[in-house]
Amino acid sequence: MSQGTLFIVSAPSGAGKTSLVRELIESLDGIQVSVSHTTRAKRDGEVDGVNYHFTDVADFEARIARSEFFEYAQVFDNYYGTSRQAVQARLNAGQDVILEIDWQGARQVREQMPEAVSIFILPPSRSELERRLASRGTDEHAVIARRMRDAISEMSHYDEYDYLVINDDFTTALEELKSLVISRRITLASMREHHAPLLDALLSQAPGVE
Repeated sequence: MSQGTLFIVSAPSGAGKTSLVRELIESLDGIQVSVSHTTRAKRDGEVDGVNYHFTDVADFEARIARSEFFEYAQVFDNYYGTSRQAVQARLNAGQDVILEIDWQGARQVREQMPEAVSIFILPPSRSELERRLASRGTDEHAVIARRMRDAISEMSHYDEYDYLVINDDFTTALEELKSLVISRRITLASMREHHAPLLDALLSQAPGVE
């Protein structure tokens, strides 16, 4: 069975990453988003194993000690991490896997799996990003300003990635993401592994042919 591809997708808050990834996995077969572990409390409507794998601090830190995470981070008082075993099992089963992580997590993963394909999603302009961050209309100006600062800091690492997608028109950005996944699936190495019996049959010498 052919090996799946690990895709790293990062973006500042407000760039539309979550919506794009959700549509991507609904429109293509054989690709899934990795479900992270976290120590934060489960919110209303969230499902364990679907939104996150919810755990406690002691269990999370024990997993860190056993090097079970591809990457992890502590955000305020909560841990977030990506299970190495879960991701590798899906890749070994021929599934493509998406990690939705920030630039720091992306660095950790690339160090361990340099063949991963990394994609950074950008908004079309700073003004549009600020509009999106303020669109809920419930946050104070200081909160929006802090989110803008965080977003600019995140965007400064775009050049560490393999590909850039500008989410101006959603349909166009989605098609670009899909094309990246599909193009990876039809590289020579992938096709040779996936279609080995066909290639052997096509190239085998017919009986009686010298």
